[in-house]
Amino acid sequence: MKEACGVVGIVAPGRDVAHLCYDALYALQHRGQESAGMATFQNQQITVVKDNGLVSHVFAETTLRALAGAFVIGHTRYSTSGSANWTAAQPVYRSAGSSGFAIAHNGNLTNTAELADKAGIQVTSMLSDSDLVAELLARYVEDGHSLSEALENVLSIAEGAFSMVILEADAVHAVRDPFGFRPLCLGRLGSVESPEGWVVASESPALDVVGAHFVREIAPGEMVTITTEGVTSVQLLEPASDKQKLCIFEFVYFARPDTYLMGHQVHTTRRRMGELLAGQSHVAADIVMGVPDGGVPAAEGYAKASGIPFGYGLVKNRYIGRTFIAPDQNKRAASVRRKFNPLRENIEGQRLIVVDDSIVRGTTTRALVKMLRDAGAAEVHLRISSPPFMWPCYFGIDTPSRDDLLAANNSIAEMNDFVGSDTLEFITLENLRAAIQLDGECCDACLTGKYPAPTPVALGASGGRW
Repeated sequence: MKEACGVVGIVAPGRDVAHLCYDALYALQHRGQESAGMATFQNQQITVVKDNGLVSHVFAETTLRALAGAFVIGHTRYSTSGSANWTAAQPVYRSAGSSGFAIAHNGNLTNTAELADKAGIQVTSMLSDSDLVAELLARYVEDGHSLSEALENVLSIAEGAFSMVILEADAVHAVRDPFGFRPLCLGRLGSVESPEGWVVASESPALDVVGAHFVREIAPGEMVTITTEGVTSVQLLEPASDKQKLCIFEFVYFARPDTYLMGHQVHTTRRRMGELLAGQSHVAADIVMGVPDGGVPAAEGYAKASGIPFGYGLVKNRYIGRTFIAPDQNKRAASVRRKFNPLRENIEGQRLIVVDDSIVRGTTTRALVKMLRDAGAAEVHLRISSPPFMWPCYFGIDTPSRDDLLAANNSIAEMNDFVGSDTLEFITLENLRAAIQLDGECCDACLTGKYPAPTPVALGASGGRW
């Protein structure tokens, strides 16, 4: 799987906002490792710096010192639409209006072709959905509309997932799609009585690292506007449901374990997933181990509930990114070998329960199982803290077509044979929902095929991709 992006927006007069944004983006690096960028506003001018690479590679100290002002937005990216080269890095800038504007976007629009056709814009591999939104906004602004009016006009006809931060002269806007597919939260610098600035970010740890206090999550369809005078809010778009549809895989895989989503800390929900998974069946084993990093909290919960000791069987190379970042299958397979190394003395002769967060194509899991067997494991029992991943996502996760999803085309027994484990079991959807303590608030279309919003293609037996 390829997750979309992380976004940040900060307004803090008198503070070094570029360095604050750098730290916040660093906290969101897990959401995108392809490119990074910032845009600042000062002296009636927006300055954009962006490039391919990690946050630490894109921004040197001299670059940060040159990004002055009280207003900044930032972005870390992995592409879900458009090209993956430098031209698709964000923020996206347009010169319309007195000072222009810049956009950073997390999500994926599903009616891009329709929007482009209506506007007479040619869709090419170089055009991302963020570029398209920027172009449409620029046309409204050039016709005399304010940027807020332009956002309402354009986003009211956009479909799919978007959590955006937008920088213009003397303001940062943050807006979330009517379903709330991707996360976005608001934080405050300083005290309630004397705020020193405001921060919006994809996840709450980005607030923590800059010393901001979590205030609340931005609601589906809401637009928050931050100026040096403070924060205002409008319901820009009508909510699409009485309950938001945050992606359920934010809890399973994408979000950091120290993130708070919908009032729940992610680490706690992942431990509960393991506890409930252990209660589904019993298998004799010597050690419960998690696949770092996503499987470790669930493995802790599994060990606690089963009474089987928790142990470590894999060492993770912290300088290797998530394997979904690799752009093709050969590089993904090589990435697995670079990313993990087995602790042979903990594994040899042992019956292992191996807890991981998901199986998509199955090739990564297959390589892991072989690695454990080569290290001398007597048995490998796989336990997965999400249900079988059977349908593609169109709302901000770039998953394979249904033809490439292992669970969509194989039984559990066939999947077990393919990955080479002794037994394989997935958490039930009911237990996953119970672990997160939800009541219909999440999108689980990738598990059920029940999409809460229109998809860009008709989904047949083989699924489809735009």
